[in-house]
Amino acid sequence: MAVANWIWDGNRFLGIEWHVWKVVGWVGNAVFFSRFFVQWIATEKRKKVIVPISFWWLSLIGSLLLLIYGIHQQDSVFIFAYAFTWIPYIRNILIHYRNKAAQRQCLGCGTDTAQQAVYCHRCGLKLKG
Repeated sequence: MAVANWIWDGNRFLGIEWHVWKVVGWVGNAVFFSRFFVQWIATEKRKKVIVPISFWWLSLIGSLLLLIYGIHQQDSVFIFAYAFTWIPYIRNILIHYRNKAAQRQCLGCGTDTAQQAVYCHRCGLKLKG
């Protein structure tokens, strides 16, 4: 019975008193932490270091949730830790979408190529235009 009370005692789960702000903090931690799995899976899949756009979105969302939690808790450590992390995350997101918009698609294989490319890096076909 003591173990059951430790897991759930009516007000606490695993010894933690839960409320909306506690959920915001834990969701922020989970989102921020999940970005490492996204990056790891992408790197393993391609066998080279890859940082997918989802990494930057998870970084931004997770850090903003943790900043909001820190502000609510009036915790100067959390506030300082996450006050400016959003700047490089947004910058990387903007750079990604600008580069994506500037790419051309190979008519032979459908691969996105750099705007200045003459040949497709995947199939070798000469690009039009």
